[in-house]
Order: sequence, then structure tokens, then C-alpha cells
Amino acid sequence: MDFNSKFDIARTAEFIKNRGFHRVALQFPDELLKDSRRIVAALREELQSLSLCPPENLHEANLAQAFVQLYVMADTTYGNCCVDEVGASHVNAECVVHYGPTCLSPTSKLPAWFVFGKASINVKGCADSLFDCLSSSDKPILVIFGLEYEHAIGSVKEEMSLKSSALSGCRSKILYAEAKCSVMHPEKNSSTNSSSGQPEFVDCHDPCDSFEGCGSYSLGGLRWTLPHGGKMEDYLLFWIGPDNPAFGNIVLTYNACEIVRYDPMEDCLVKDKCHQKSILKRRYFLVEKAKDANIVGILVGTLGVGRFTHLSPSPRQI
Repeated sequence: MDFNSKFDIARTAEFIKNRGFHRVALQFPDELLKDSRRIVAALREELQSLSLCPPENLHEANLAQAFVQLYVMADTTYGNCCVDEVGASHVNAECVVHYGPTCLSPTSKLPAWFVFGKASINVKGCADSLFDCLSSSDKPILVIFGLEYEHAIGSVKEEMSLKSSALSGCRSKILYAEAKCSVMHPEKNSSTNSSSGQPEFVDCHDPCDSFEGCGSYSLGGLRWTLPHGGKMEDYLLFWIGPDNPAFGNIVLTYNACEIVRYDPMEDCLVKDKCHQKSILKRRYFLVEKAKDANIVGILVGTLGVGRFTHLSPSPRQI
């Protein structure tokens, strides 16, 4: 896959331009640090084409400050999935561009632009595996995925629409989760419709605010709504992605559901229930270990996640 397309270089530059930011923090997880220099170089080149970034030989401070300044953030204070507003404040950043997996927790002060990345996937192979599950199971299917595969879900839907005509009524048996948003702003919640051919950015204050209600669910940057009267236990969960912490979170949260996993790297369907049971057994072991502890330490910290002060209990609750 083209590097610039994989990391949304053009759309990121347009976001910075449209919002008028001059100090931008780029937050990378550990696994993407090896690509950070290439991403910065590509983003700087794109900004230069928009006359927003100074040439490499420009060192005059007064002139350079008129352009966009990029700052790389690594070694996140708490967790890679959250926006590190504390780290960004050290360079007086006006916004954060977050790369990699994210939980899309609301920010408290700074707007954030999320780049999930685009991992390679065999769309036809994925659709074939999904169709096999659909034809062999009497349960409806909920398709959930790692955010790095969000770019391919539309193609999977199209492929499935061609296959599903072979099974009567099967279209209503498939439900697809969706990513919450691409842009998060701490103060406003509105969709910015683009004009003049500019990209459209989806804004949200707290993604869960506009998605609450009976049958609505949100987990790991994804959201979905079940039909009226539907229960999660009634669905077979079809996970698209590797065996990683995000998948573990799905297994732990919906352990009463039947779960299968399509591995895009191996292009195969994995139905290893023993591995899922081992994840649950480990949680049970840690819970029992905590019960036997004589001394328990509680670490409280924040990256600046929105509404964190609302979690402070009153003296009576303690």
C-alpha cells in the first residue's frame, strides 16, 4: 500500500490547514516510531506544497514561526490509545495528530485528529470467510474489527452484497460496527461539511453522547446498535484483525458470545476457543490474586481525558 495513503498524509495536511493550526504534536505508539521520521518528512512535504511549512534551509525564527511546526511525541505518559494532552502541553501544541490504535476517549482541552493507519487485507478472502460463517450459523453476525481495517469495511460490504443474494434473508443477519469519528474537539459537536472539493471531517465532542440509547454499544473506538429487542448473546461476533489487546478486550467484555476471528495476515478464519478460554482464565487468575492481596496500590493518573474530574467520588460514596 502507498505510504502516504496508508497514513492519510494528504487528509492530515488538509485538516491542519482548514483548522489554521501552527503548532501540531504528532503522537506515535511504540510500534510506529520506526515510521515516524518518514511520516514527518511526508507531512512536511505536503504542507510545503500548501505553503504551510518552511523550506529545510529556513532557520530564521521569526519567519519559521509563521509556518506549521511539527513535534513528535513518543513514550506516552500512560497509554498509547489515549491522546496525551499532558505531553502536548509541553510544546504548547494547538492540536494532536494521534497515530495507531485508539480508544477514542474524549479530550479535555485539545482537538485531535486520528490516523488509524491502513493495514493490508484480502477483501475477497475476508468476505469468503464471513459468508462461510453466515451460511453455517443460525445466529445473526456482528462484524467488528481493528481500526486499521476500517478503510476496507466498505469493500467487504460490497463483496458480501454480491454473495448474500444466494441466501434468502441473510442481509438482515449481518450487522457492521463503525468507527466513532476521525476528529475530536473538546468544545463542540458538529459535522463540518466540506465545500470546494475539500475533505469532509467528522467532528465529535464525546462519541458516546450522540450514540446512547437502548441497544447501543461502544467499545475500543467502535460503535454499533442492535435491532430493538436484540441482545449481544444472540450474535456471533466476527472479528477482523490480529490476536492483539483489542481482540482480548472483545473476548473479556463479551465472553458470553460466540467469537470467531479472521486473521488478515494469514488470510484464514480462526475458531480457536481454547485461546479465548485462556484469556478468560488469566483474568480469573488475576482477580483471585487481587482478592488474596494484603496490600493494594491504586495508581490514579490522566492524560487529560475529558470528564475525568467527574469520576471523583464524594466523601459519602467513599
